[in-house]
Amino acid sequence: MKLSKFCEEDLVSFDLKAKTKNEAIEELVDLASRSNMVRDRDEIFHAVLEREKLVTTGVGYGVAFPHAKSRALKGIVIAFARSEEGIEFQAMDKKPVKLFFLIAAPEDAIGAHLNVMARLSFLMKSEKNREKLLAARTAGEVFMVLDSVD
Repeated sequence: MKLSKFCEEDLVSFDLKAKTKNEAIEELVDLASRSNMVRDRDEIFHAVLEREKLVTTGVGYGVAFPHAKSRALKGIVIAFARSEEGIEFQAMDKKPVKLFFLIAAPEDAIGAHLNVMARLSFLMKSEKNREKLLAARTAGEVFMVLDSVD
């Protein structure tokens, strides 16, 4: 699965300004809202916050996958952002998060949404892929990691 098809150059940020978890989510939703797949930015923001209340999406290794399904979307969207300093995100390993993937999907995209999450999780288990994202300078470099087979 080529995950880059759900992302666009203007949905990638290498300079997340946020200092808190909620600020990071807001900034990620703002990024995702640049996509023409997004109908209602505020609805997505609230859906992601509600999802985050259930259990943290900070999975460890400096990675978080805030996500939600919402009727405010016409298709799946992935926004990527990087924080140089890292943000306290209540991650499972209690370490700051530097790599963020916001995954937003229509309510009826259950299977596709899970496939995207599983693929991203698989890719981020690789230290090599995380290092590539920490060093990336262009959206193209991010897309190469998203579409890699390892």
